[in-house]
Amino acid sequence: MMVSKFEDLLCWQLSRELNKEIYLIIYSETIRRDWPLRDQMNRSAASIMDNIAEGFGRNGRREFIQFLSYSKASCTELKSQLHRAIDRNYISQSKFEVVYDKADHVEKMITKFIQHMKKVVYKGWKFDG
Repeated sequence: MMVSKFEDLLCWQLSRELNKEIYLIIYSETIRRDWPLRDQMNRSAASIMDNIAEGFGRNGRREFIQFLSYSKASCTELKSQLHRAIDRNYISQSKFEVVYDKADHVEKMITKFIQHMKKVVYKGWKFDG
């Protein structure tokens, strides 16, 4: 499959869904008062999808892999922040599990995509392979 825009990437699509889910959490009544955690969660969730997009917009495979790595790290950071949210009783155990699993799924998808991109021989702009 030829990918012509970052919106075609499933990992970006799922990270966008995760970002929406985090938005609903951080603007709930309980966490709204904890501005530092709310801000960090917002930035981490946004960074996942934004780094996929930015890496895609770069001109080379190695740069794309680098930005996918940043995106993966933001997933890990978000998962840690979710632990802080549950430890502070801002979210329920069931909400934690659902969102954590989504973040974990996105992280694994990005990891597999990085592995795929490392095998791609084509070094041009379209990342076909």
